[in-house]
Amino acid sequence: MSRQNYLFTSESVSEGHPDKVCDRISDTIVDAFLAADPEARVACETLATTNQVVIAGETRGPATLTPEYLAHLARLAIRDIGYEQDGFHWEKSQIDVLLHAQSADIAVGVDAAGNKDEGAGDQGIMFGYACRETPELMPAPIYYAHNILKRLTEARKSGESGVLGPDAKSQVTVRYENGKPVAATQIVVSTQHLDDTLTSHDVQAIVEPYVRETLPEGWISDATVWHVNPTGKFVIGGPDGDCGLTGRKIIVDTYGGAAPHGGGAFSGKDPTKVDRSAAYAARYLAKNVVAAGLADRCTIQLSYAIGVSRPLSLYVDLHGTGQADEARLETVLMDVMDLSPRGIRQHLGLNRPIYARTAAYGHFGRAPEEDGGFSWERTDLADAIRKAVAG
Repeated sequence: MSRQNYLFTSESVSEGHPDKVCDRISDTIVDAFLAADPEARVACETLATTNQVVIAGETRGPATLTPEYLAHLARLAIRDIGYEQDGFHWEKSQIDVLLHAQSADIAVGVDAAGNKDEGAGDQGIMFGYACRETPELMPAPIYYAHNILKRLTEARKSGESGVLGPDAKSQVTVRYENGKPVAATQIVVSTQHLDDTLTSHDVQAIVEPYVRETLPEGWISDATVWHVNPTGKFVIGGPDGDCGLTGRKIIVDTYGGAAPHGGGAFSGKDPTKVDRSAAYAARYLAKNVVAAGLADRCTIQLSYAIGVSRPLSLYVDLHGTGQADEARLETVLMDVMDLSPRGIRQHLGLNRPIYARTAAYGHFGRAPEEDGGFSWERTDLADAIRKAVAG
């Protein structure tokens, strides 16, 4: 039986964190290719350091997407994040675009041909998770860590708080009683600030009201321990302070460590890459299982081989909270959704320019959007799963 009383901690990072700057640029490139050609292929990695950005990887798409145009899009992404500092400036940074054609050896495994359906773009394992800890069916620690930084970003960009910089991190330690999240015992916020005279105490006075807005009523008490800019000043931020790379914040992107991760990053990859699309499908299925009332917690694993269209396995774990047989669910889920790479893309409408918005504050626990963004957060499959299990 799982523990019922414990502490669990998750962290988040803001859109201005160096790694997230790189995720945003990589996903901006993905969006550009998919907007020009929904069947384009992109595997794009970004490195950012002091006034330098390097974009590398493999693509297949229209020749109109020139290196100069892609560098321009990267500048716009950096400007939107808010970097206009001496050591990292959207207009002054050198941006090198080193993208080249996708490997023919990879393409032949992925492309449909003759009687062969489209195959997975690589081997790998992907996990999805959902639980009843929040209305969005996400683990509470990562959900609230994200929300703290989203609120600080809103305050920064609206001018409500003009001294905050783009780079920030948060961490929330949650106390669980009888298996339910009830309080924040420790809160960590480290945020870049533009006034170098501010002390840690000054910064806490600025950010604490926003944190209190974000967490549930009663979660913060006199016993809650705060750590705000615990090392003191945080003026030099972003890639000028720390080199950034695409794909280094995969636990932040998913469930904050409350569930397994398959290992593959999401950002910079078009949806033929199952690292991304099958992880979205696994979350979609797990969320719909919980939304159907079949479990309070659900973990799903999918596995794929390069060039093979069908998943090699599907595993369901309801963590002792299930109202259905897990083996039965494994069969049902394979029946109610086509889990081939093409089937996932079609079911969730993934061949669209919807990825730059996923690059910060998590790929999961977000509201589905009218243009198809975060389609994997829908719960429109719950009824079909419930009926199939009952039948």
